[in-house]
Amino acid sequence: MDISSIGASSGSKAGAAAAGLSDTFDTFLTLLTTQLQNQDPLDPMDSAQFTEQLVQFTEVEQSIATNQNLESVLGLMLAEQNSAAVNYIGKDIEALSNTTLLADGKATWKYGLEGNADRTSITITDAGGKLVYATTGETGSGVHEFVWDGKDSSGQALPDGTYTIDVSAVDADGASINVGTSIVGRVTGVQTIEGVPVLLVGEGLVQLSNVIKVTEPPAQG
Repeated sequence: MDISSIGASSGSKAGAAAAGLSDTFDTFLTLLTTQLQNQDPLDPMDSAQFTEQLVQFTEVEQSIATNQNLESVLGLMLAEQNSAAVNYIGKDIEALSNTTLLADGKATWKYGLEGNADRTSITITDAGGKLVYATTGETGSGVHEFVWDGKDSSGQALPDGTYTIDVSAVDADGASINVGTSIVGRVTGVQTIEGVPVLLVGEGLVQLSNVIKVTEPPAQG
């Protein structure tokens, strides 16, 4: 299981900005104090100028504080997402995707047709995008399962790895029918990419938002 740290940089930008503002503000106060001590009593400084600068410093400070609060909230949200993602480990899921793992001569996809088709075509490509298998599929409206035995069009067994399915369907008039594809598999871990947790299913990555079904694996007899 690989769970990368999140929020490591949360607050870092705002914190650096706050530190920079503090140094600048200290310098400003030092210069202002020196100017006040050495001003000409007959020609005193215009208080409106440094008052305006003080107001600007205050506004910037408030903006930085707001950013720090937002980063803290974001960090908490990402931590909660990671905790939720961990709960998927060991579960069987169905997720919207067309790429899955061929293992031990078996790869499984599901595809759904929005209407009855006159012809449904299925193609499978390897990780390099090479077409390795083509066949026809079910034509009835609804969800269908397609289990591939890992053999190419000539009957040669292919090595385990990731493969992508493409399903297209047309009706009797030749018009395209919308097709949705999903994969099924067991979650083996969680990985954080750019602060967002994703599920490890075989050698593939699945976003939490793409998960449409979660089930407990069958009990080992």
